[in-house]
Amino acid sequence: MIIPVKTNTGEYNIYLERGILAKSSTLINLNRKVLIVTDSGVPESYSKTVASQCKEAFVMTINQGEESKNFDNYKLLLSEMVKNGFTRTDCVVAVGGGVAGDLAGFVASSYMRGVDFYNIPTTVLSQVDSSVGGKVAIDFEGFKNIVGAFYPPKAVVIDPDTLKTLDPRQISNGLAEAVKMALTGDKELFEHFEKSDYDIEFVIKKSLKFKKSVVEADEKEAGLRKILNFGHTLAHAIETNSNFKDIYHGEAVALGMIPMCSDEVKPRLLAVLKNLNLPTEFDFDKKQLIDAVYHDKKAEGTDITVVFVPEVGKWEMRKISISQFERGLKI
Repeated sequence: MIIPVKTNTGEYNIYLERGILAKSSTLINLNRKVLIVTDSGVPESYSKTVASQCKEAFVMTINQGEESKNFDNYKLLLSEMVKNGFTRTDCVVAVGGGVAGDLAGFVASSYMRGVDFYNIPTTVLSQVDSSVGGKVAIDFEGFKNIVGAFYPPKAVVIDPDTLKTLDPRQISNGLAEAVKMALTGDKELFEHFEKSDYDIEFVIKKSLKFKKSVVEADEKEAGLRKILNFGHTLAHAIETNSNFKDIYHGEAVALGMIPMCSDEVKPRLLAVLKNLNLPTEFDFDKKQLIDAVYHDKKAEGTDITVVFVPEVGKWEMRKISISQFERGLKI
């Protein structure tokens, strides 16, 4: 399946097919120097499969985890490109989850003012969400994605077979983002999650098509794209509060969605989260969470704009005070 994405910044295709990893070179230009960025949690065979199709490959493996999205690794990857004589005609390929994609994309966006970037996501979270939309970033001073850019990939290559090596917790982690999209704009997908079982390929396709429609309408988050932040204000605060340890991004998003739903939607969401083995409770320091919210990109002085879901498949923007937000924290 090919899903085309067209934005003001650029056009690219999302290729979705089982076994497509071994055919990457037929879809993306690897006949040049290629910096392949992966992490220690990704099976080495995935980056080797891509490297074997390149004219000249340089594989860089960072440590697994959010803490790897830092300036040290950003500098390390840029240094590797300088050392090996990369030019504007060469490219960067991410093979892994959202951390590898965010870091590699930011490197590609800034090396020589921008070189080609390709994303090959290998986790549920990155396949349904983070690999599409052009947001690339690193964390700084304890705050998630606070330094970054809008830099769309030249192509996204998704092979669902790469999900076979994921542990159950990572699968649940990624599905949280799909639930987020279902709640805000795809009633059919949410009802699919309410069944005892789900079809992962159906979930990936529906999620990608939803995100494509949002990104094409509002690439740089001037309006509509803000719905993709549903649950993220609290989620980012939880991640900051935990120093990006002990909780995965999708798990934080799951928790972040709960206070932002109507009383009608909340019990249905809680049932879905439990069925997907996602958390519905979290022990947190409220003061530290609110401090993190003040630093969030969506905060405006003493007010914050949040996405609220009054009924499944619908959303609305609400501007509330930080104190109102604090009173709503009853997870």
